[in-house]
Amino acid sequence: MRILLINQVFFPDVAATAQHGHDLARDLVRHGHEVSVIASRSIYGQKGAGLPRQETVDGIEIHRVGRSLFGKAGILARVADFALFYLAAFTKAMLLPRHDVVVCFTTPPFIAVVGRVLRFVKGTKFVYWVMDLYPDLPIACGVMRPGSLASRFFERVNRSCLRSADADVVLGRCMADLVRGKGVPEERIRLIGVWSDQEEVKPVPREENPYRREWGVDDRTLVMYSGNFGIGHDVDTFLNAARELADDDRIRFAFVGGGKKKEQVERFVREEGLEATCVIAPYQPRERLDELLSAADVHLVSLLEGVEGIMVPCKLFGILAAGRPAIFIGDERSEISRVIVENACGASVRQGDVASLVEVVRGYADDPGTCEAAGALARRSLIEEHGAVHRFAAWRGLLEDLAGEPGRTSQSGSPTT
Repeated sequence: MRILLINQVFFPDVAATAQHGHDLARDLVRHGHEVSVIASRSIYGQKGAGLPRQETVDGIEIHRVGRSLFGKAGILARVADFALFYLAAFTKAMLLPRHDVVVCFTTPPFIAVVGRVLRFVKGTKFVYWVMDLYPDLPIACGVMRPGSLASRFFERVNRSCLRSADADVVLGRCMADLVRGKGVPEERIRLIGVWSDQEEVKPVPREENPYRREWGVDDRTLVMYSGNFGIGHDVDTFLNAARELADDDRIRFAFVGGGKKKEQVERFVREEGLEATCVIAPYQPRERLDELLSAADVHLVSLLEGVEGIMVPCKLFGILAAGRPAIFIGDERSEISRVIVENACGASVRQGDVASLVEVVRGYADDPGTCEAAGALARRSLIEEHGAVHRFAAWRGLLEDLAGEPGRTSQSGSPTT
């Protein structure tokens, strides 16, 4: 097959969608397919255009277009950057030779419109990889007003893209419910979760972990939030828990990554005088991911209630690969909560329930054996169900099915999990 991926971010960007796109593209190339990518010349959130216009990486032909004029200067600035990428990506997609299948992500929102046009003009099969739902996300987070003219317009655009795709790939059961509610036929919804590679991310013993030495954690219980502190994530619950546990010298917190709410986290730690018990660190290199995730004894994953299904945080699967339990903060209907509970590899607490979160963390500090046992179940669940090998097989089956390739691994019309 000849496959085209369209996403604003791609290798060497470290954003989650860039990494998952790169992983999938490499696997498709390994299995004999030709893969092209249209992405931005800018690193996400940075001004300028520092990446080459065209290069081949791991057998993937990458076409980079446009540039970021404003970075993350504000909402209007980001809209302007998105608009430039839409135009440049559309032009490049129309100029490239026909592909058998195009896979459109959700960065920027509604880039799937390009996939719909390619389907109509060139007869390319169109797959919509629904990483987030727009305008559902800004509405749920209070950025857009429900029922406004803009909200209604963008909802119409998104429903049109969802319904016109040959397949809509969703990340969880909660997201499948929302997409189904937008009038998408059942046979077009494919549930293929995100992943982590069990060979890339492996547990690193606590006593050998360089992060624990660097941060002076010693033998204490380390609770970590790693990744994006975005508008859809609850930070208040775990920050208040960190304050409640500040006098317990057996416990430390680490807040690693970036995003819109990272400044709020840093300010809280500073104003509450928690510098001695909370580590603040930026995003870490992907090649050190196993060391980073293994540094914690338990991880935090959070989602604002009302956002479940609109977003499905991908960080859980790296945590599972590292053999560490996770505590989910949010609605129990979220796919993340369900995976944790079904595999007994952590705990789930509601947003704002600081007392329950404190109790779970103290329980792990009181009984490290329970924490280790939950971590072992986490690693097993990844190997048996949620690892990259399973997700790649599902993706190949879907794409080969759509393109009519021989030797496909799934049947047309049946949901892939």
